[in-house]
Amino acid sequence: MTATLYAYAFLDEFVLLYPVYALLFADSGLSVGEISSLFVLWSLTGVLLEVPSGAWADAVSRRTLLWTGPLLGAAGFALWVLFPSYGAFAAGFVLWGARGALGSGALEALVYEELDRAGAADRYARLMGRAHALGQVAVMAATGLAGPVLAVGGHRAVGAASVLACLLCAATATRFREHRGPDGDGDGWAATLRTGLADARRDRSVRGALLLVPVVASVWGALDEYTPLLVRDMGVPEADVPSLLVPIWAGVTVGSLAAGPAERLGRGWFAALLALSAAALAVGGISGTPAGIALVALAFGGFQLATVLADVRLQQRIEGTGRATLTSVASLGTEVVTIAVYGAYGALGSAFPHGVVFALCAVPYLMTAAAVSAAARGRGR
Repeated sequence: MTATLYAYAFLDEFVLLYPVYALLFADSGLSVGEISSLFVLWSLTGVLLEVPSGAWADAVSRRTLLWTGPLLGAAGFALWVLFPSYGAFAAGFVLWGARGALGSGALEALVYEELDRAGAADRYARLMGRAHALGQVAVMAATGLAGPVLAVGGHRAVGAASVLACLLCAATATRFREHRGPDGDGDGWAATLRTGLADARRDRSVRGALLLVPVVASVWGALDEYTPLLVRDMGVPEADVPSLLVPIWAGVTVGSLAAGPAERLGRGWFAALLALSAAALAVGGISGTPAGIALVALAFGGFQLATVLADVRLQQRIEGTGRATLTSVASLGTEVVTIAVYGAYGALGSAFPHGVVFALCAVPYLMTAAAVSAAARGRGR
């Protein structure tokens, strides 16, 4: 299980097209408006398919979805480089969105239940933290390799390497162990969806965990797309921007690796983590100097740790058969809030510098920290 999970997490993110696909779109003649419309299509696909795919994973087979998703991604990337046009890019984004939806929820549910079956559910935080870290290492490695491969073979070579990574990811997914209980074999996905949502309505702790995941994961996940603009606004030459993004990803990686040791810390500590990370984000953003990047990296590392811990708490509170369904509900919430953050950033970014917008985006985390701290004090009383 462990080796398969780590290999899957690495290959799932080792896509050389990630850092250069915007260049492919622009080189193919797409306008900024057309490129933005592709991003919207991508997000909407994930929103529409997130929960149904989670219910399907609970009703049929999580492993099947985990190897089917990368095959869809491979097909989408092949379309991009073989038939570069708006229609092919749109179809590729639909396939890519479906790929993400199929894997979201299914992976967490499969890993947690297999560990629980072996009496090792307490290893979940540590394993998933390391898996996230390997995914981030894969992103950094793909970013470093994309430039040389693009220079030698152009977009088709980058696309071929990305398709190969997807195929290897699908092959790796077939090696996951999956022992389905009697409730996971014969029910239809609609019945599974109803059961999972009913569990959330009955259990207040599950509802709270479902809300916490998108609140913690969405804001900094959206801000990640704007970090190059923040770094450039700090006076960094454009050619040096990618190298200064590496510390931010390194901070995220450290946050993932800290999930295991931090799992047993209580709500008060979790609230403090959010508050301190929010403070680092605000100060780093408004500093206006490259030294502020270190604080942003520290903030992103804290938010990544909080994201993993929020998922751990959700998995620990789910007791029924709808684990993938409810995890997908949390992912759906994350997608929706992320889209809202994109809209808010677009509005704020037209009036304020990027550093000020980053600082303003720390406010939701401070509010969440206050709410979690209040709940912890109430529980203590």
